[in-house]
Amino acid sequence: MFESFIETVKVKTRKAGLLLGAGLLLVGVSSAQAATCGDTGAGFDRWLASYKNTLQSQGISKATINKSLSGITYNRKVIGYDRNQKSFKLSFEEFYKLRVNNALINKGRKLMKKHNALFTRIENEFGVPREIITAIWGLETGYGRGIGKMNTIRALATLAYDCRRADFFRNELYHALLIVQKGDLQPSEMKGAWAGELGQTQFLASSYIKFAIDYSGDGKRDLLYNTADTLASTAHFLMSYGWQPGQPWGPGTPNYEVIRSWNRAGVYVKTIQIMAEKLSN
Repeated sequence: MFESFIETVKVKTRKAGLLLGAGLLLVGVSSAQAATCGDTGAGFDRWLASYKNTLQSQGISKATINKSLSGITYNRKVIGYDRNQKSFKLSFEEFYKLRVNNALINKGRKLMKKHNALFTRIENEFGVPREIITAIWGLETGYGRGIGKMNTIRALATLAYDCRRADFFRNELYHALLIVQKGDLQPSEMKGAWAGELGQTQFLASSYIKFAIDYSGDGKRDLLYNTADTLASTAHFLMSYGWQPGQPWGPGTPNYEVIRSWNRAGVYVKTIQIMAEKLSN
């Protein structure tokens, strides 16, 4: 969350000209700040054209920038979603009922059996139980059925320009372009949720770069359509945040706090915990 502020300077002078000059200076600073972000689409094209130079200075190649950002326009729907996040304000009971049902649990149990050998390999390598991974998989996208259809780069560019959380999303935009530059995904393949989350367990681009694994050995880290890459990368994320193998994951345990690293919303953490316990029965 951004908070803009102007430092007040008290100038003790009797010269009206100096006072007027100081006032004009403050107006100039305000205008310059406004040019770096916006609350509407006005100025987006101008900002993006300029920001491409920043991305290039950060190591994103001109070819990647041209391939990824050509024709990108402001997406008002994304801003609408950002301003209307209501589900995390629900009680746990309301949230759980909205997101989890018996069909989701039963489907998860079947998938754990279907991918038994894969889950066993992952558990042995990363120490994260299949129930936790499956709970995240099911809760995020219904086991890959709802990864999202939003153009990821367009969404991130819009949010990177928006004043509310510009720094956060500029970092995510940079990492999304890095995914393209590394050859893991093409811009046209990068479709997901409105805030730029990608794949079957909805990785932010920065987490994708840091934790995604080519577990299938096909030369690409594909968290959208490759189940092995998806599940192993999710386990890798949790292991990297300190998951303790063989230990419980209920409230008050270190592993419960590791789940919080996945999503800080209390209702989400508890839903993963409870769903994982149901999957293990």
